[in-house]
Formats: sequence, structure tokens, C-alpha cells
Amino acid sequence: MSGPGPGTIRILLADDQEAIRAGFRLVLDAQPDMTVIGEAADGVTALAAARRLRPDVLLADIRMPGLDGLELTRRLAGPGVDPPLRVVVVTTFDLDAYVHTALRAGASGFLLKRSGPALLVEAVRAAMSGDALISPQITARMLHRLVPPALPETTGPPAEPLTPREEEVAALVAAGMSNTDIGEELFISLATVKSHVAGLQRKLAVRNRVGIAAWAWESGLASTEQAHRRG
Repeated sequence: MSGPGPGTIRILLADDQEAIRAGFRLVLDAQPDMTVIGEAADGVTALAAARRLRPDVLLADIRMPGLDGLELTRRLAGPGVDPPLRVVVVTTFDLDAYVHTALRAGASGFLLKRSGPALLVEAVRAAMSGDALISPQITARMLHRLVPPALPETTGPPAEPLTPREEEVAALVAAGMSNTDIGEELFISLATVKSHVAGLQRKLAVRNRVGIAAWAWESGLASTEQAHRRG
């Protein structure tokens, strides 16, 4: 059997539950641009496999034997790691401390297992594009109080004034909406949403949508009422 084709996203799965790994593999291998290249049932094995295989994206559970997913993330994506690996933390546990620690450790996303297959695929693609997807269920609750200390560069005015449309997009990012959700909300194409997000990252001097959301909370652009309007 030939290996992954050019442009294929190579994914490593780390979870101590075989059924979870099998479910993720089924979803990801069904995508035309993705392939699962390995699995690990504990953190130590995952660390060795990640260093050996150098996957494009590692999906890591938090509670694993040997080495938990947060420490695994820090060792593979944290400050001083060169080159860092894209790690998306996928967990059952919706705990503030986990999200905070994962982001500070360099995670390229934080997903709840109950989020469903579509968001799993979107999180992988977001990580590949240098973005960071956080489950909408926790974004509104978390970002306004956890991300600003983790990303201090988000404070201060933008380098250039935002357009009214960019302000709308920034507020919806802070409300936990995906690019697809934002496009449907504002009746604009996915490509246009991505263009606005890229413009926001440049103007706000942030690396991803987490930074955009943090700025929106700090600036008062995103209100608690707006963030919770979807649920």
C-alpha cells in the first residue's frame, strides 16, 4: 500500500480508549485529505511516536497513563520547542484549568469529544492552517477571563482601524462560532470569512482566532449576552 499522497494531512491519535481511537480514525480516514498514520494508548508512547513520525497534527486526550495530554502538549508544542508540533487536545472533561493549561502549553485547539465529527475535522484543518479552534461550548465562558493572561500581546488598539464587518466577525469569533457559522450568520462566503479573519489577525497582531476572541473580550466588542445568544 502506498503512503499518504502530497497535501494529505498526516494525523497521530493519542487516547487510552481503543473505541475512541477507532471512532476518530473512521471519521478522519474518510476525509479525502486526511490519513491516520499511527495510534498511541498512553502519553509516553505518544511522545515517542510523535517524535519518530512527525505527524502534521496530533490529537491528544488529557487523561492518559504515563504522561498526560497537557504535559505531552508542552513537550511537543510548548515554549522553546523547535519546530513545534500542532497538537489538538480532545477531551471529555470541560474544566477551566485544562483549557488554560493547554493554551499556555501551545495547543492548536481544544475540543470536547462530544463536539461531533464535523468539528473534529474542522479542528484538524484549523490547526493545519495555523488557526486554533476551541469547542463553541466553552469558548464564550472561557476566553474573556482565561485567554488575556495567556496572550498578553492581545491588549492595546489594533494597528489599523477595523472595518464594521471586521468588528462583526471578531464578535462572532468571540461568541464561539466557526467560520462556517459566521458565513451563515452574515450571509457571506466561507472564503470571505477567512479573508476577514486573516485581516483581523494582521491588524490585531495575533496568531489565530483565539487571539481575535481575546481582543474582542478585552475591548468590550463581545458582550456576555451576545456570546450566550446561541445557547
